[in-house]
Amino acid sequence: MVSFSQMRFVGIDYSGAQVPTSSLKGLRVYEAIDDGLAVEVLPPPSPRKYWTRKGLVEWLGEILAEGTPKLVGIDHGFSFPEKFFDRYDIPKNWDAFLDDFRAHWPTDEDNVYVSFVRDGLVGLGHKRVGERKWKRTTERRTRGAKSVFHFDVQGQVANSTHAGIPWLRQLRRGLGNRVHFWPFDGWIPSAGSTVIAEVFPSLWRSQYPIEHRTTDQHDAYVVCRWLQDHYRSGEIGRYFQPALTDADRKAAAFEGWILGVS
Repeated sequence: MVSFSQMRFVGIDYSGAQVPTSSLKGLRVYEAIDDGLAVEVLPPPSPRKYWTRKGLVEWLGEILAEGTPKLVGIDHGFSFPEKFFDRYDIPKNWDAFLDDFRAHWPTDEDNVYVSFVRDGLVGLGHKRVGERKWKRTTERRTRGAKSVFHFDVQGQVANSTHAGIPWLRQLRRGLGNRVHFWPFDGWIPSAGSTVIAEVFPSLWRSQYPIEHRTTDQHDAYVVCRWLQDHYRSGEIGRYFQPALTDADRKAAAFEGWILGVS
């Protein structure tokens, strides 16, 4: 990785509520530049007070295309468990998964709620349904992590995951090899890489006092701070290379992995 003075850090607390053009109080972004303070990034001035998912991906596309390397953490699932791939005969390749998912769950369309696809009003989601007991390998290793199919419960990640995955595909298609999606593009990012990783703020929430922030703001803040702190200390490299069995590493190549889970 490059020297600390050349890095920007972004933490995103995601939300799968409403539709992609809705102003969402639960969608928050914090950023730190070099060794500066982590501060909240607000959306461009508009009638909408908060970020929309569509507006966020447009902003991310712009900043990620810049030359300055970045570490970005987003708190929703980036992929699905191996059982999902097996049930629907999807090649165990993340790009194949992204294309297949978007073809069935078009949750990046302007007026589409996740619930619309679940209820069969839009898309073909009924042909790509998982079971709430299914967990990815990384979720089984993470205390408190819920399945990406466990809808309608407190602390669910299912809604945000089903809303967010098509936007990852859009970023990937738009930015190409300018962004390293960890670990799908390899466990060790090359020097000077911009990296996007899945995170789970609950792992680090207690390490930072909440101060004046809301819960959603704090989750974005702690992701940003954790990335910054561990990059500064030189420890981030070991988190990019968790100690896994060969079987776990093979599964994570298409299931994904939560940064910070060993």
